[in-house]
Amino acid sequence: MRPLIFLFCMLLFLPGCVPRVFSPEALKLVDPGLSFAMIKDNPVKYVGRNVLIGGTIAGVKNSVQGGELEVVEFPVTEEGQPVDSAVSGGRFLAYGKGFLDPLIFKPGMMVSIVGEVTGKRTLPLDTIDYTYPVLDIKELYLWKPEQMYRTTPVFHFGLGVFHSF
Repeated sequence: MRPLIFLFCMLLFLPGCVPRVFSPEALKLVDPGLSFAMIKDNPVKYVGRNVLIGGTIAGVKNSVQGGELEVVEFPVTEEGQPVDSAVSGGRFLAYGKGFLDPLIFKPGMMVSIVGEVTGKRTLPLDTIDYTYPVLDIKELYLWKPEQMYRTTPVFHFGLGVFHSF
C-alpha cells in the first residue's frame, strides 16, 4: 500500500516540475495545427491566427511604435522551449508594443512567443531580399542560458542537511 501512495504523490507533484512560461489565456489562443512552415509559405493566409513559436534572437530594434525582434525559428517543445538545432524553418519578425532593451534581448538568446500572425514584410538580409512572416507579440518569454542547456535535473531529492563550501 505504501508504494502505491508514494507513486500517487509523485504523480501529483510531478507536473510542478514542468516550467509554465505562458499564461493559460495565451495558450488558449494558440492554434495547435498551425506550424511555422505553413506560416512561412503563406503568411497572409494565416493573418489573425495565433501560434506558439520560438528560436534565437538575430536582432532587436526599437521605434516609437514599439520593439521588433528578428528571430531565427527553431522547433519548440510542448512547454514552448525552443530546441537548438542546425535546422531552422527560417526567420520571422515579432513586434511588441513596449521597448525591448537590446542589452536584455541580445542576439543569440533564445525566446518563445505566443503571437498573432499579421502578415509579411520583405527586407534586405545580407545580399538578398528576404520575406519575413510578421507576428504581433501576445506573450513573450526570454530563456536564460541555464534553462536551455541544463545538465542537471530541475529537481532533486534529499534532506538538504549537508553543504559543501
